[in-house]
Amino acid sequence: MKTFNSIFCLFFFIISIPAIAQKKVSISSPDKSLQFSFRLINGSANYDILFKGKNIIETSPLSLQFENENFDGNILMRKPVFKIAVERYELPVGKAKYISDTYNEVVIPLEKNSDNRLTINLVVRAFNHGIAFRYEILKQSTNKSFVLQEENTSFQFKDNPIVHALFLPNYTSSHEGPYTSISLKDIKNDTLMDMPALFECSNKVYVAITEAALTDYAGMYLSKKNGKLVSTLSPLPNQTVAKVKASFPHKTPWRVIMLSDGIGDLFENNIITDLNEPCAIDTSWIRPGKTTFPWWNGNVTPDTLNAPGNNFVTQQYYIDFCARNKIEYHTVVEYGLHQWYTDDGVGFSPGPNNDVTKPVPGLDMKEVCDYAATKGVGVRVWVHWAALYPRLDSAFAIFERWGLKGMMIDFMDRDDQEMVNIQTEMLQKAAAHHLHIQFHGAYKPTGLHRTYPNEFTREGTMNYEVNKWDKRMTAEHDLNIVFMRMLAGSTDYHLGGFRAVPDSLFKVQYTRPLMLGTRCHMLALYVVFENYLQMVCDYPAAYEGEPGFEFIQQVPTVWDEIKVPAAELNKYITVARRKGNDWYVGTINNNEEKTVQIPLSFLSNGKYSAEIYSDANDVAINPNHIKKEEKLLTGKDKIAVRIAAGGGSVLRIRKIAD
Repeated sequence: MKTFNSIFCLFFFIISIPAIAQKKVSISSPDKSLQFSFRLINGSANYDILFKGKNIIETSPLSLQFENENFDGNILMRKPVFKIAVERYELPVGKAKYISDTYNEVVIPLEKNSDNRLTINLVVRAFNHGIAFRYEILKQSTNKSFVLQEENTSFQFKDNPIVHALFLPNYTSSHEGPYTSISLKDIKNDTLMDMPALFECSNKVYVAITEAALTDYAGMYLSKKNGKLVSTLSPLPNQTVAKVKASFPHKTPWRVIMLSDGIGDLFENNIITDLNEPCAIDTSWIRPGKTTFPWWNGNVTPDTLNAPGNNFVTQQYYIDFCARNKIEYHTVVEYGLHQWYTDDGVGFSPGPNNDVTKPVPGLDMKEVCDYAATKGVGVRVWVHWAALYPRLDSAFAIFERWGLKGMMIDFMDRDDQEMVNIQTEMLQKAAAHHLHIQFHGAYKPTGLHRTYPNEFTREGTMNYEVNKWDKRMTAEHDLNIVFMRMLAGSTDYHLGGFRAVPDSLFKVQYTRPLMLGTRCHMLALYVVFENYLQMVCDYPAAYEGEPGFEFIQQVPTVWDEIKVPAAELNKYITVARRKGNDWYVGTINNNEEKTVQIPLSFLSNGKYSAEIYSDANDVAINPNHIKKEEKLLTGKDKIAVRIAAGGGSVLRIRKIAD
């Protein structure tokens, strides 16, 4: 893969500004729609943000609370340095392939007027669709290291926006739950808000807050204090006060504020990856794709299969299915609620004698991988992080010798600095052994797949695994995941359930789980969701010969371009993704039937042939029914698609040769 940064700098300086002057330092986005302004008020740092001339975030304090000193008050500002730069790079896994984004930057040197002379740079970057800033903690006159107790980055909204977010009881979390929509003023103080969070302002400006480049630092949340939102960091294990321990110099992650008056713009921009470091690994071996995940369907095999279990014949059955249907990967997980590796723990929690390098008796993992290789299929495994991490180096070396291609690492449930560093270490060492990683039971993505493209996806979502034990997964929830969680990036979901039933017939069953919503809704999720390792979770007989399965076989998982031609918050969204010359367009709906007008202006000149999958007229009775038709289209057309309640639609659009 070719990765490069081309940076063009234009420097100009302004005079040093004494703290008492309260003079603003401002920076605008390249298109001038966004403006970030910084100033000192009584020796304390503050900022505000304008969007198209209107104040969105106003007079928001910035401070850092260290163990021995609070970086707030008596702050001096030195000479700011401005530049214009361009981020150019290629993503082997991403929602777009070739990125070229211009931004304006200012570095604002700040110094605490005290004996320690603590020095911090506030680095601000303004893109056309967002503002990002971070703290560079440079030095202290007397110490070589520091303990950060809190980062008090605040976000003071001008009005009272509607907040769409996941609220959590504490920091120990898999980040899986229902989303809440509530006005900011009605949120109780100290309620822990996960990121990303979406804010719907009264003037129809949408603001999303999240973070980028989370490395060697604690994950950030938001909490309401005295009417404004303030950051709060995940504490280190067995700590309540210490959040980050590091040596000077040190950089925080980027605090990202995306803004637009069109909700679709928030998904089309690349600000999260723009803010990450360039690719750090060889990518010649990277192979994104789709994967089985038989745990979801209950490890269903045909009655004719001899002695199914944690053994070769069961894996062979699924590998052969992948080979017949162009599914890139098969995942070995468990059978009979016992993981594929040796473990004496209870359930999936590791016991004292677990060993991820020793398959259970009867399962020869190298034999499985060798067989899969003859079929052009890669094999991956599920593993509990606490079983893997103590023997990380030896396990990865053995996995590579077996011929494994990657893994799902599960039950991490933390984002403190220690766990963040563990995940970075896993990515680095996995890359050295040509292994990709799917983080499950993990925090949001922060764009690290630019630096380590072997990070294929992250969960941090309540998703269709829940259908195995509860009735909570609705079309509305899917839309919430798209409009909120997907703002951060790749979103892992247990896709592919092909047994949809009307709401009145839904029942919980652990094996062969049922689905709400229509089959077209399920097909559309393969396009709407950003995910470089989409699951195909059902069993082979549920797919083969079934209408719509051919679309799952065809749809890519990485893309060259993304457009959002139509969307209305929490009602529906249409996402168009290009791979080569082909466009895939997916629309998912809430529980209100409607007709969506999809403009095709993203198509280049010429004529196109479109395969259109839509909800059949009788989906209220049989939600698995699909209507399939073909049309000739051009970029000047709009296509009207009728979408059922809980329904969806997909188009595969191919250019006709001149």
